[in-house]
Amino acid sequence: MHDSIPLMIAIVLLAGVGAQWLAWWLGLPAILPLLAVGIIAGPVTGWLDPDRLFGGLLFPMVSLGVAVILFEGALTLRFTEIRGQARMVRNLVSFGALINALLIALAARLCMDLPWSMALLFGALVTVTGPTVVAPLLRSVRPQHEIASILRWEGILIDPIGALLAVLVFEFTVSERHQHTVLMFGVTVTAGTLLGLAGAWLLATLMHRQWLPEYLHRVASLALVLSVFTFSNTLAAESGLLAVTVMGMRLANTRDLIIEDILDFKETLTLLLISILFIVLAARFDPHDFAGMGWGAFGVLLAILCVARPVTVWLSAIGSKLNWRQKAVLAWIAPRGIVAAAVSALFALQLERLGYTEARTLAALTFLVILVTVILQSLTARIVVQKLGVAAPPPHGVLIVGGNLVSRAVAQALHQREIPVILADPVWQNLRAARMAGIPVYHGNVLSEHADTHLDLNGIGKLLAMSLWMERNTLVSLYYRPFFGADQVYTLRMDEERDSVNRNRVVPSYRTARLFGEQVTFARLQERLEQGHAIRATPLTASFDFKAFREKWGDQTIPLFTLDPKGALRVFSTRETLQPGAGWVLISLLPPNEAVKGAEAG
Repeated sequence: MHDSIPLMIAIVLLAGVGAQWLAWWLGLPAILPLLAVGIIAGPVTGWLDPDRLFGGLLFPMVSLGVAVILFEGALTLRFTEIRGQARMVRNLVSFGALINALLIALAARLCMDLPWSMALLFGALVTVTGPTVVAPLLRSVRPQHEIASILRWEGILIDPIGALLAVLVFEFTVSERHQHTVLMFGVTVTAGTLLGLAGAWLLATLMHRQWLPEYLHRVASLALVLSVFTFSNTLAAESGLLAVTVMGMRLANTRDLIIEDILDFKETLTLLLISILFIVLAARFDPHDFAGMGWGAFGVLLAILCVARPVTVWLSAIGSKLNWRQKAVLAWIAPRGIVAAAVSALFALQLERLGYTEARTLAALTFLVILVTVILQSLTARIVVQKLGVAAPPPHGVLIVGGNLVSRAVAQALHQREIPVILADPVWQNLRAARMAGIPVYHGNVLSEHADTHLDLNGIGKLLAMSLWMERNTLVSLYYRPFFGADQVYTLRMDEERDSVNRNRVVPSYRTARLFGEQVTFARLQERLEQGHAIRATPLTASFDFKAFREKWGDQTIPLFTLDPKGALRVFSTRETLQPGAGWVLISLLPPNEAVKGAEAG
């Protein structure tokens, strides 16, 4: 048996990565294939029995994994972001979350006859929507910008807030077993809060005073998080989850503390933990747990979908300018996500150990809500959005990857023509000038989980990969090809790419259209910009069409884009040969003197 443990863990890890890949390829929330793999490996085939495989290590393993997941979620909650959002978002993640939790708890009490403590815990757990399920759904549905923005920010902010609410309810539930419930609850909350703040202060101090070398930041933060979690649990039973949540929130709101490197590491680690935990936890499910819930579970689902969420949205929208169609879409799209599943599974394990007979029902009901909301809303959200007439217009904006001289000039030219544009780069120095010019920017790695959540691509329909590293351009193009479509992804050629040199060739399946043409390279554009050339717009007429333009300027100009009479942006590339006519606007790189004339003409 012991000889097979490493092999089974390796297979679970590979299956988790495969499920994550499948989710990316199909454009689905990762939770669906992960749960499917776990159910097939466990209840269906009997191949994976987590309790027999891990024995007494199962609960500590799950506990530490969920602690890291909660810390990573809390690390993204900045209070300035809550204050900076519209009233609707603030309402949804504050009193709206409480109303939602209470209505769901009431439904669980009436329909499932759960004790009030279990019902309230269930209500707190399933208030969390989560960005990992909302973001992929919004990208495929494409509702109006206002709706997409509200749902996206609600998912980002409710993740740690909802988790904190669930943890507090759990602490109170567990303290019921003691004679002095309020006292025990107070001790638990006080211990978790103080230790979380102490852990955050210690890590922030070590980083601020540079007592830790930079290469130890990631591993030291992980060690400290796990230490705070275990020490808090030792000092006051079940206070560890609250401690790591408070620690993450405090670090996220500490001034002048750069935590992006830690956050990137935690995102990667969280992805790994989720891939393993969800398969392991799903494998523990007994089909009888679902069957035993009966029609009461159906009543709870109806209450969540048709009562709790709509009431929450309508009350939160009081005083807003949202119409009933927009409110209806907001009321329908609320898929539950990874935090709800992970935390409920951990709570069920702990409650089982404490003798709560309803623990398995709690976990099974939570997973049922997750599956139904994710599957049902993924299948119907697009139809609802279209039928209610709140779909966003066809996207015509541009995402530009790379914050160099050339990409900034292109972004500025498009921005001046009122084309939505986002300039993305992981180095803030490369974005500073664009940001000062009023161009929307994304500071971060567009391939990160942070970008999946925070990079708002609503209204963006094209990708221009213009980074200085051709390998990065290739990776970015491949990553975003399923979202934008292969015909809307372009890469700028680097001078070191020589077709005659095999080591620089890109395999055919990885190739994308060359931005501005095969002969236009980054160095060529940069050299001309440094010589005073500028990107300008030239209206074409019947007497001065594109052919006349080329005959007049020849190789002195490089055509970049066109705007057709309807204002749609078209890109000069190796994919198609554009022949703009009268009524079109040509955007090109012109010599210094001609740039001035082009500006006067535009």
